[in-house]
Amino acid sequence: MALAAAAAVLQSEPAVRAQQAQQPAPAIEILPVHGQVYLLAGPSSNTTIQVGPQGVLVVDTMREQDADALLAAIRKIAGDKPIRYVVNTHAHADHTGGNLKIAQAGSQLVAGNFAGQVGQAAANSAFIVAHENVLNTMSAPTGRQAPTPFAAWPTDTFFQAEKDMYFNGEGVQLVYEPAAHTDGDILVFFRGSDVISTGDIFSTVSYPEIDLKHGGHINGIIEALNRIIDLAISEQFTEGGTRIVPGRGRICDEFDVVEYRDMVTIIRDRVDAMIKKGMTLEQVKAARPTLDYEPRYGSTTGQWTTSMFIEAVYQNLRGSAGATERR
Repeated sequence: MALAAAAAVLQSEPAVRAQQAQQPAPAIEILPVHGQVYLLAGPSSNTTIQVGPQGVLVVDTMREQDADALLAAIRKIAGDKPIRYVVNTHAHADHTGGNLKIAQAGSQLVAGNFAGQVGQAAANSAFIVAHENVLNTMSAPTGRQAPTPFAAWPTDTFFQAEKDMYFNGEGVQLVYEPAAHTDGDILVFFRGSDVISTGDIFSTVSYPEIDLKHGGHINGIIEALNRIIDLAISEQFTEGGTRIVPGRGRICDEFDVVEYRDMVTIIRDRVDAMIKKGMTLEQVKAARPTLDYEPRYGSTTGQWTTSMFIEAVYQNLRGSAGATERR
């Protein structure tokens, strides 16, 4: 029964996201982060942009219906500077839904023979950069209907642990975090501005989402949070210094990520201990391993509830242990 309930949760997730995607888009808040980087806080997720003499780099594009408001916010900061790159931290529609409109509002830095090869239409669109697993999720095998339009797919993918870029006078590192929130998560590290954009690996308003269907795992999230902590350099007593932009929530520093990592690790260990005692999913939920963190991160409604988080952690750890649930 527990596995059937969990399967129902997983099957309902696309419907929940689709319902969220139909909600109207309120205004987008613009906040300077550090250096050349700004946070654009939307209704369902954050967008990070880097603005400089070469143009604009956009990290995540919110939902499809947010695209016009997002583009207007970008223009308030960047004026008529061209959008050159869109970077997707993962494949979910609340972070890639505006790909088509934002990319087509930009242009590529191409000329000569290469411009002739890609064609004028492609040259009049920004590059969309992501891990190859994001492309796999957004596209479909030949003969099947893809979940997203072709022009919204990543045009520049990578499969290795890191991809390096140099734009607007600073290095930009794309750091792949396998089996974390999904199987295609990346961190975007603006080295000169000293800002890390994390996508949904990190949030200040909820427990981490674990997309089981697309390879998400609690241990991968903890490893990714540790990577953020390794990359960040605090000013004093783990505070200040490197700015960190979560997928949802406020601008943070290293200390905020340390607190979040510790919370996730403690809950993971509690659930793991319960599994080793032979407790069922219902018993684990009844024991409330998240109780002391629920006032800050818990939710009984929305696309990611406390119950869904506990189920996902249970399935991750139960699968890893190879245990058989007692009914």
